[in-house]
Amino acid sequence: MERKNKVAVIGGGSWATAIIKMLSDNDQEKDIFWWMRNKDAAAYIQEYHHNPNYLSAVEIKIPSDQITTKLSTVVESCDLLVLSVPAAFLQKALSTIPATLLQNKYIISAIKGIIPEENQIVGDYLQTAFGIPLSQIAVISGPCHAEEVSLEKLSYLTIASASPETASIFSSLLTTRYIKTILSDDIYGTEYGAVLKNIYAVASGICHGVGYGDNFQAVLISNAIREMARFLAKVHPIHRDINESAYLGDLLVTAYSQFSRNRTFGNMIGKGYTVKSAQLEMNMVAEGYYASKCIHQINKTYQVDMPICRAVYAILYEKHSPHIEMKLLSDQLT
Repeated sequence: MERKNKVAVIGGGSWATAIIKMLSDNDQEKDIFWWMRNKDAAAYIQEYHHNPNYLSAVEIKIPSDQITTKLSTVVESCDLLVLSVPAAFLQKALSTIPATLLQNKYIISAIKGIIPEENQIVGDYLQTAFGIPLSQIAVISGPCHAEEVSLEKLSYLTIASASPETASIFSSLLTTRYIKTILSDDIYGTEYGAVLKNIYAVASGICHGVGYGDNFQAVLISNAIREMARFLAKVHPIHRDINESAYLGDLLVTAYSQFSRNRTFGNMIGKGYTVKSAQLEMNMVAEGYYASKCIHQINKTYQVDMPICRAVYAILYEKHSPHIEMKLLSDQLT
C-alpha cells in the first residue's frame, strides 16, 4: 500500500491536541489537518497557535488554514484519519458527512469508549455503519496520558490492527523522540481493554473518595486485571498476554495517575458529588461513565463475572451508595 501523507485529527480535546503534537514532532513528511467542533477554539488556535481549553502550553505548528470546523473538508482532503472525540459524540459528528467520503480511508481510533447508541466499540461501529474494512482500521491504546505527552515525557503507545501494514503506517506517523510505539494484532482486545480500564479507574477514584487507602487500591487493581482478562477471553478468545503494556500498563496509569479524568470523576462521586455535578465541575468527558452502562448491557450476552464493573454501574446508574457498594465489593475481592 502506498504511504499517504495527509492526516486529519478529528476532535479538539486534550488527547487530540497531544496527537497533533506527536504528528508535528514526527520527522516523516506529511500535511496535518485538524477538525474541531468549537468555532471559538478553532479561531483562537488559528491566530495564537495554542489550544485555549486543553494543553494550552503546547505550540500548534500546523498552518492555520488546515484548522477548520468543517468536517467534510478535512475528511475529503486526507487519506488517514485519527478519531479523537468522546465516544458518546462520535455518531453525531460523523452523521454530518456522507458515508462515501470515508471509503478508502485508513482510520485509527484514539477513542477509549463505546458508542452508546449502538453498544459497539469504535472498530465495530466503523465496519457496520460505514462499511470500512477491518484491515483499514487501527486502535491507539496506552499507557499514555496527554498531559505527559505535552511535557515530552517518555511514553509508549500500542498501535493495534488486524493489518500489520496499517498498524505500521500509523506507528511511523506517531513515533517521536519521546513516543515509542508497540505493534499489536489484537484490535478487539486492546479496544475493549481501553474501555474497561476507564471503568476500573472510576472504581479506583470512588474507593479513594470514600476513604480506602493504597493497600485496598492494590487489591482492587489486581482483581480488575483478572476481571478484564475474563471478559476479553470471552469476547475475543485469542492468545494474549494480559500483563502487556496495552492492558495492565494502561490500567495502572489510568487507575493511579493524577492526570486520570476517570479516577478524578470517581473520586468526586465517592465524595458525594452527583454525576451531573461532577461532570460540570470537570468540564471534561470521563469515558468510564458511559462505558459502565454499555459494558453492563454487553455483558448480559456474555455473562462474565465482573463484580467491579457491576459495582460501578450500581453507583452511577442505580444511585446506590458508594460507601455501601464499595463495602460489598471489598467482601468479594481476593
